[in-house]
This record gives sequence, structure tokens and C-alpha cells, in this order.
Amino acid sequence: MARRLEGKVALITGAASGIGRATSLLFAREGAKIVVADRDLAGSEQTVSQVKEEGGDAVAVQVEVTDAGQVEAAIQAAFNKFGRLDVLFNNAGTGERAVSIMDLAEDEWDRVMAVNVKGVFLGIKYGAAAMLKAGITGSIINTASVAGLVGFAGHAAYSASKAGCLHLTKVAALELARSNIRVNAIAPAFTATAMVDELTSASRDPQRARQKLAQVIPLGRLGTPEEIANAALFLASDESSFMTGAVMTLDGGLTAQ
Repeated sequence: MARRLEGKVALITGAASGIGRATSLLFAREGAKIVVADRDLAGSEQTVSQVKEEGGDAVAVQVEVTDAGQVEAAIQAAFNKFGRLDVLFNNAGTGERAVSIMDLAEDEWDRVMAVNVKGVFLGIKYGAAAMLKAGITGSIINTASVAGLVGFAGHAAYSASKAGCLHLTKVAALELARSNIRVNAIAPAFTATAMVDELTSASRDPQRARQKLAQVIPLGRLGTPEEIANAALFLASDESSFMTGAVMTLDGGLTAQ
């Protein structure tokens, strides 16, 4: 049976852990060569080691997704190492502690918007340009959140940034459709990653806080990084060839309420 990403090259941001690491491993199993991109170089190198242990091929690059020069360099690294770029997964993101809009610091707003919106914008800008120049019909995937679809009190910056990510996805999809570069988004609910750990660790009882998050979801549990990676695989593969400007919602039924 042919692997679903055979011969493709994928660059994944935020790949030092969580969803990014799970996706790197899955994409490699499906035949892709991986550029593991993250500000945490040591974590990226650990992801690369895991990919190689399973027989895959990957390289680590350090990148701050809010820096245009570093984003462009990371994309160029894909061409330098593997000769092409077929899939760009703008997965890097950041959260915030729960605080009311009135108490939200301006620099915190700026930080979250820079990573979650500007970071996606820069990825699309330079990733699409490189694909167009090389004549590649690629797939760009952005990690948004159900927080971009419905409001979450106490998370104004995060919710606004993920809504911005979703609309960037739609605009980019329209602009790039004639070039056969597809742009789609994934909108997960609470997933068992370091971001959720940070969110619950601020509570006096982190375990109880984690249980309360799970109870919000109709399926009664958090998502897993592997489940989100499976959605990214579909969007990266030719199986989703007629899909662009779409949002895949993986939320255990949260937004169905």
C-alpha cells in the first residue's frame, strides 16, 4: 500500500512537542521528509531523533515565527536540504492565562497576536511564495482553535488571534486557489499538550482543573496530539485535493452544543 505522503517534503512549526511532534512522526511514517521547526532547538532535535529512529528523514531548524527573516530562512532550509516544499503546517502557537479584558495587559495582547496571527501570516507569505516560485501545488495547514469559533471568557487575546487565523486561512485560500495551493485550518478543542498543562497548572488543583476541561467536552475527554495529527495528514495528502478554505473542527462535540 502506497504511503500517503510519499515523495513530499513538509515543514512543521511548533514541532518540538505536542501536536507538532506527533504530526512530524505521522507524516514521516507516511513517506514525507520533515523540516522540524521550533524556537526550542533541543526539542526539535529530539523530534528529529524520534523520526530517524523510525526510519524517517528529518532536519531541525530553529525559528521564531514572528521574525520574517527566520521564517523565510526556515522555508529555504527545506529547499536546501530536500529540494522542495509540498506541505507547510503553521502549527506554532501560544496561549495566555485567564484574565478579563479590563485586566489584560497590552504587551500580553501583542505577544499572543504576534505568534498566533503574525506567525501564520508570515508562514503563508513566504511558504506560498516559495511554492509558487518552484511551481509546486502545495498544501498549507494552519492550527486555529475552537476559541476562534466561539468566545471563551477570560481569553480575549487567544480567541481573537485564533479567529484571525481562521480568516487568514480563508483569504489565503481564495488568493492561492488558481495556483492550486490549498490552504485549510484545523480547529481543535482542549488537547493534551503543554499548553493545556500550562493552563491548568495555574489552578490550585491542576488535576481537578484538567478534569473540568474534559467535562466541558461532550465526549468527556481531552483530544490527543495524534488525533489532531490525523486531521493534518488528511489535509496534507492528495485525499483532500478538492478542499481549500475549510476548517476541520476537532472538538469532541463542543461547538455542537
